[in-house]
Amino acid sequence: MDEIARRAGVNIATLYRRFPDRDALIAQVVVDGLSLVLDTARTAAETARTDPLSAVGSFLQGMIDNRELLSLPLIGGPMTNDPHARDLQQHIAATLEGILAAGRSRKVIRRDITAVDLIATAALICRPLPLLPPEQAATLATRHLCVFLDGLRPDHTRDLPSPPTHEEMTAHLVAEDTTAR
Repeated sequence: MDEIARRAGVNIATLYRRFPDRDALIAQVVVDGLSLVLDTARTAAETARTDPLSAVGSFLQGMIDNRELLSLPLIGGPMTNDPHARDLQQHIAATLEGILAAGRSRKVIRRDITAVDLIATAALICRPLPLLPPEQAATLATRHLCVFLDGLRPDHTRDLPSPPTHEEMTAHLVAEDTTAR
């Protein structure tokens, strides 16, 4: 708690006034992340009746765009049993199922795709590979988003963004030599 207060630029008393213990702080972090996910899903759902595949893409791109704000259990964040968090998770799943139902009825989304698939995909594409610069991580996430969206289609494909080269990928996996020669 002391470290969190220091990083937030507040004193520990301010932090404890807002969060009586570590569990309350963790619950709030998770609830804030899930609220962002639900808002993104609801925004995407607004276009689901006219373009359900774009709605899925919009949801997943929103997750990529906001991944720095997400600290959720599926992407390595803390766990909580907070009832509000569980309620938000149910609303997220229902909203995503609505988007998928629209896609199934228009025959643009495979019948075997579920909200769990979208949630798991969001978790996976929100975790960039370590040591990659943000631009390359974003390109890779967008590329994987396109692969996933094509996998949703019964019979359509789209061009993928250019992948990073092998050299670009491996250049960031080698520690810099900081010793003087």
